[in-house]
This record gives sequence, structure tokens and C-alpha cells, in this order.
Amino acid sequence: MSESSDHGRRFERINFLAATTPEAEHARARLVGRYGDVHSDEADVVVALGGDGLMLQTLHKFMGRNIPIYGMNRGSVGFLMNEFRETGLRKRLQAAHSSTVHPLRMDAENRAGETATAHAINEVSLLRQSAQAAKLRVYIDGHVRLEELVSDGVLVATPAGSTAYNLSANGPILPLDAPLMALTPISAFRPRRWRGALLSNNAEVTIEVLEADKRPVAAVADHYEFRDVARVRVATDHSVGLELLHDPGHSMEERILREQFRP
Repeated sequence: MSESSDHGRRFERINFLAATTPEAEHARARLVGRYGDVHSDEADVVVALGGDGLMLQTLHKFMGRNIPIYGMNRGSVGFLMNEFRETGLRKRLQAAHSSTVHPLRMDAENRAGETATAHAINEVSLLRQSAQAAKLRVYIDGHVRLEELVSDGVLVATPAGSTAYNLSANGPILPLDAPLMALTPISAFRPRRWRGALLSNNAEVTIEVLEADKRPVAAVADHYEFRDVARVRVATDHSVGLELLHDPGHSMEERILREQFRP
């Protein structure tokens, strides 16, 4: 992740997106009336109105498009969003700080030999599909590092996603500029004392599902699910950069730092 200021850029043409809630749609209508609205193909910036769920959808929608995304909170959770205000939007955009986030790429194969590829901005999770705990073998860069993990699952999180599911699973919070990924078990039964690992964002994580017929496992990359997996490979996709804009003093870096000192 890198961060810079956007003081030299102009944001005249804005594309507004809104979550499907009355609050978000009403906010979009007011902003369009004030600033106008253009198609995303012609926009200098996309302004997303909603919560973190909408922001993730927006980042996936514009992945590879090289267009900055500025979110304003009109939802219940807004960790990735800026405060909502109708006035002074173009000045806020010009003063905003830019953060570039690289997603994870998941390559998965199921028991039938079918394959799937997906990107994840927050995390890739492997989750048990039945009452049976999952049995997993963990490879890092082709070497077995954990022969057998018995758990509800395991996840690989980006710094941007470290405060989401990863934190709920007692994983570490990662600074946004840390060149790291978090590998975190979900309700580990064996080995009980294993709390996960911090890995370089150049590492390749491969997870093999043991006894897959008896203990089925699903792989989830953000919102995309692929079931009955046999093997999953996860690595940071450095070829894809997603640009987020945040108001000065309210960057994702600052929010993650504050999160670590919350009582």
C-alpha cells in the first residue's frame, strides 16, 4: 500500500453510486442535483454512498479500471468510508489522500477437478460446510508448514481486511503500509496453541483439504464462494492496484492505528 496527496488533480466529472437503501438513494439524488453525474467511463472519480459492503462491491466492480473511489458513509458500518456531507465535495476530493491497495488472488480447485479464480480485497476464507471440523494442510511457498490444522477453517487477510473477519477471529491488525498478509485460524481445535502467522505479501499460501469427501470445505473470496474445494492457492496480486481516497486525518492508515488502541 502506498499513500499520497491528490492536491494537483481535478475531479470535475463525478459518477455517484448508492446502496439500495432509502438513505443512500436519497443522498445520491441530492448530490447529483448539486454536482451532476456522468457515466463511470467518463468519470474522474467514483463516489460511493453506503457502507463497507457497498465499498467492497464498488472496488470489485472497478478493479483494473484505474479510477479512484471516494466513499461517504450512508450505511451501518463505514470503516472504509468518509463522513457524509453534501457541501464542498470537490474541495474534499482535491484535498484527499490516496491509498493504493493490492487484492489477494485466489485460485481454487474442487473435488470434481473444476477450477475458479477470484480476487479478495479483505480476505480469502476456507470454511467447513458441515458439522465436521475441517482438516487442512498448510503450505507456504511450496513447503509444508502445518501438517494438519483441525478447525472451523482458516483465512488469509490483507492489511485492508485485517480489521474485518480476521480481527473477529482474533487475528492481528496490520498497518496498511505493512508488506504482510495475516494467516489466521478460525476456531482451531488442533493444534490448540497455534494462533496463526504473519507472512510476506510476496508469499504464496496453498491450503490442501484433507478428507474432503467427509469434511467438505468452501473457499470464499470476499463475496464469491466456491464449494467442495480440494486445494486453494492464495497470493497478493501486485499487478492490480485499487485507489481509495480519504479525507486528511481520516485515512485508512489512521483508522487502523486508532483501532489498535481502542479499549
